[in-house]
Amino acid sequence: MPRPSDRRRFLALPVVQPGANVLPTVLLDALVVLADEIIALRACPFPVHRRSAREAIRVVVTIREFMADVRGQGSALPDSIVVGFSELYITLQKLRHLLQDCAWPGARLWVLMRSERVSSEFLVLVRSISTALDVLPLASIDAVSEVKELIRLVEEQAWKAAIKTEPDDTQAIRSVSSVLCQFKNGIAPTRSALRQILDHLHIRSWNDCGEEIAFLEELFFESSDDGEEAALLDSLMAFMAYCRAVFFDTMDDEKSADEQLKAQATAMNHVIVNLDYLRCPISLELMTDPVTIATGQTYDRASISRWFESDCLTCPVTGEKLANKDLVPNSAIRNLVEQLCQQNNVRFPEPNGKQKRDVARTEKPLTSAAAGAMAMAAASLVDKLATGTNQEKNKAAHEIRKLSKSNIFNRACFVEAGLVPWLLQLFSSMDTSIQDNAVAAVLNLSKHPDGSRAIVEVGGLCLIVDVIRYALKTQARQNAVAILFYLSSIEEHRIEIGKIPQAIPTLVELLRDGTYRGRKNAVVALYMLMQAPDNLPKALDAGAVPVLVALLSSEQEDLAGDAVGVLAKTAESHDGATAILEASAVPHLVEFLRSSTSRSGREKCVSTLLSLCDNGGAKVVRLLGQMPALLPSLYSLVAHGTSQAKTKAISLVNCIQSLHGQGYPAIVASAAQEHIIRAQ
Repeated sequence: MPRPSDRRRFLALPVVQPGANVLPTVLLDALVVLADEIIALRACPFPVHRRSAREAIRVVVTIREFMADVRGQGSALPDSIVVGFSELYITLQKLRHLLQDCAWPGARLWVLMRSERVSSEFLVLVRSISTALDVLPLASIDAVSEVKELIRLVEEQAWKAAIKTEPDDTQAIRSVSSVLCQFKNGIAPTRSALRQILDHLHIRSWNDCGEEIAFLEELFFESSDDGEEAALLDSLMAFMAYCRAVFFDTMDDEKSADEQLKAQATAMNHVIVNLDYLRCPISLELMTDPVTIATGQTYDRASISRWFESDCLTCPVTGEKLANKDLVPNSAIRNLVEQLCQQNNVRFPEPNGKQKRDVARTEKPLTSAAAGAMAMAAASLVDKLATGTNQEKNKAAHEIRKLSKSNIFNRACFVEAGLVPWLLQLFSSMDTSIQDNAVAAVLNLSKHPDGSRAIVEVGGLCLIVDVIRYALKTQARQNAVAILFYLSSIEEHRIEIGKIPQAIPTLVELLRDGTYRGRKNAVVALYMLMQAPDNLPKALDAGAVPVLVALLSSEQEDLAGDAVGVLAKTAESHDGATAILEASAVPHLVEFLRSSTSRSGREKCVSTLLSLCDNGGAKVVRLLGQMPALLPSLYSLVAHGTSQAKTKAISLVNCIQSLHGQGYPAIVASAAQEHIIRAQ
């Protein structure tokens, strides 16, 4: 599964430095919490770096026993303990991050291929623990002598620990590299070779592969350039895509978001009994964006940020003066709060500032191995669509749907392999899942120029219209309309679509009676089709104008804005303008201009009114002059609109005033004057 978007960069180990004047007891409490979080990770499988992870956790278990004994004695702690505790606090933060990353669902292959770095981090951290224990003034600490002796033993063992990449992991790395080399040379790897790698990584299902692909994709789009790391990520994504498409014959049910979250929480196995641990000490609300400050205390980001903004530079809980205002995301707490919300059917707020993926980066593969893997995966999918059972065809269509969603090169591979005709054949399937997957897959392929041409060349237009009319699932109908939209971006395709008798009437029907998404797709598809002059009469005959006028009053402003865009195009012709006037659209257009907050929508609305004046003559101008709300809206555009909107608004004002002259209604003139004064 993808990582939460607020997490630190993978395998980065940021820490919060303890404050210079931190109390030993505060540090001890923070260390206990950290140790508990690390020990809770014992339940994770750790398919890679298993021994290193177990050794690190074993050391922390001993330290936790020592801290429990110290806390249980209740004696005052010497100030000299702060140095050792501070070093230990920093090291355990890093160790927690590293262990969480090694246990993260979906990160198995990447952790394996980054083994040298991971092993080095484990070695440094375990030895840092030894150093921190070495500087502890054990003689001044009130603890059981056996526990002190155990700490000395752990200190010695930690320093001598032979932490390195395990032989099984090294062999798995060689196997992955060998398979990538085979892909590069156009050779299909054996099933036994793939099985060996997947078994080592505990990847045993279609969904497991999906988690790996999603994780690698996220890292790929996070990477800043197309250097060595991005190239390796590209190769590994193709490797896992090939495994999912070719190796697994059946598709397990996809996990819902709730199930994924539960699996993630189970894997991380954080156990918190006291809900107060999840509440922000400032707001007393559950922390949806928890961050840790220099004292080790955790707060909700918004609350502690407001605290800092009010020039408070102390920790709200401890009162300690802060050495810095660094905020480190606490993913462990966030995951727990998210799990709690899901279990109680409470909506968890989506993180802000999520970056949009730059899909253009996928136009070309970064490695020959990635290109070879996808070419062979495409060939296998063609074979399954051509000769497979219904179950195999459904899996193949779903695979194409997933792999072509956000990867341009994958789309090109699938089109070149000849997948489009086979997918179109599935449009008439009575199996709702097969039909839905096939339509969604073709939608993705229609976004590629070669894909759109292939759809039209093999006679897919009529099949698409039939799906819009008769599909068994609403989602399939909506996706089919979206296919028409992408196809109609090419001029000759608009004409071909318009030639299908039921194409435009079907869109108008969906525009009138469909769901929000169905109407949204239908209105933008209709707009594209209207760019071909021959399609205008067909839209008018289908009754498009009254439906579009009704949409101007829609609560969904984006839908109303799209509708006014189609009306603007319609009004450019005499017949279109006549149809708009016959639908009594002018009052609706004026109200849209007054109430809409969309700058582009208001500009299109003025364009529509101008075209109505041009094609309808003095009768329309006179009608506009009788509407008190119009001129204030136009002057508002003159004052605050874009240069284009300003020009159109001035033209319409001049048009109205040239006919009405001094007789223009006083209430409108007064309102217009008010707007002029504001603009000055």
